[in-house]
Amino acid sequence: MTDPRLSLLPTPRWRVIRAIGSLLEKTRTPLYVMQALLWPSTVQKRMTQVRAWLQSLDEEGAVAASVQSRADLSHRLMALEQHLPGRVMSVFRTIPVMLISGLGSYALSGWLLRGLATTDEMRIVLRGLPHNPTTEMDLALWALAEQVQPDAVVAQAVRETPPERLAQQYREGTLPPVLQRGLGEFLQAYGHRGVAEIDLGLPRWSEDPTHILGVLSNYLQLTNPDLAPDVQFHRGAQEAEAMVATLTRRARRTGWLRGVLVSFFLKRTRMLAGFREMPKFCLVLLLAATRRSLVSIGTAMEQVGCLEQAGDIFFITLAEAHAALAGEDMHQLVRQRRANYDREVQRRSIPRVLLSDGTEPTVASRLEEVPEGTLTGFPASPGRVTAQARVILDPTGARLEPGEVLVAPSTDPGWTPLFLTAGGLVMEMGGTMSHGAVVAREYGIPAVVGVPGATERITTGQRITIDGSAGTVFLE
Repeated sequence: MTDPRLSLLPTPRWRVIRAIGSLLEKTRTPLYVMQALLWPSTVQKRMTQVRAWLQSLDEEGAVAASVQSRADLSHRLMALEQHLPGRVMSVFRTIPVMLISGLGSYALSGWLLRGLATTDEMRIVLRGLPHNPTTEMDLALWALAEQVQPDAVVAQAVRETPPERLAQQYREGTLPPVLQRGLGEFLQAYGHRGVAEIDLGLPRWSEDPTHILGVLSNYLQLTNPDLAPDVQFHRGAQEAEAMVATLTRRARRTGWLRGVLVSFFLKRTRMLAGFREMPKFCLVLLLAATRRSLVSIGTAMEQVGCLEQAGDIFFITLAEAHAALAGEDMHQLVRQRRANYDREVQRRSIPRVLLSDGTEPTVASRLEEVPEGTLTGFPASPGRVTAQARVILDPTGARLEPGEVLVAPSTDPGWTPLFLTAGGLVMEMGGTMSHGAVVAREYGIPAVVGVPGATERITTGQRITIDGSAGTVFLE
């Protein structure tokens, strides 16, 4: 890299060692890693405790929603400011350090298997991982589809009624009982999630289940039992366990100790690596509780005339909210920021990296020659598939027919329900450890990521062939 603005700055080694040592001491990482490796069940127990604590915070926000006076609202804002940093730190001190054991086991097993296993074979080990809250969420939605499917009348209503109307019926409590009850149970567990869920200003699925009902309608289009998401997930898990056995045998042939270590670390990978989605899951639980508190405060501020509508609170800072409660007029400022926001969301694309001088650095294209009509990216999940493409820029209300290749700018957990019926994945942004790549590997669908201009150069309905091992997309 020749751009002097991107040159590395030398850092004394002792300073790095001291910073890492301090972090390990504060988080008690060595203790947690050893505990997870020796007794993996302790990780599940700790995760359950953290999840229950965060869900109780969301309930607290609901209880406090009736506060009305300006003084009480100001007090609630101050309490939120005081408690939020500590709660965020509690999540990040407790959960990520335990994930090192799963990801570290995968890295160590890969090191021990150098020369004995290919990259694709190692990726197969990650299929069908247990304890992944995002995977469990998607399978829970599929289970709801299986509950609805036997009732022909209800299934037809879900397929033919616009998701927006179904969402309105859910809020009114007028959906057919099996769907009303099942959707309520799903949202009780996963309603804190959403598309672009780290944006505090965007609604959660519990507030607007339109997207979930649209995905549910897509699931009802899937009639081939062999392609059922739960069947494919379990098949992927079986392939992964078979690969673990195969790689263990290879390692054992080169030495008894090597075989023992490979077996141990691959099994710990299977037990623990699925938890890697848990930090985001728990953080979003915390964000949902925070959003619920802010919405209730915004509603009360609307009632006392500080804001035009409750959602305006997401267009001002906490300091400005205090100023509004003290009598300062924020209406014009909010209108201006809303106008800026509405303009920005219309952008077709944004720079992946923006330097402090306002310029976007360019990345040299891959040098190897590829056939005409072929796009290149990074291999993310092994496999090869030829199918029609479906370009989706926003998953809300999107339809993805079973077997189609999903082509998207990028994905987050809000997109993953679509993965269950996708035949493959192409993403414009992201690397091999991006969320979409990780989930594609776990579901066992071919994926190529980091494909520049994919959503512009590929059109819906076009047949494409993606090779998740080579990182190529061929356009027919």
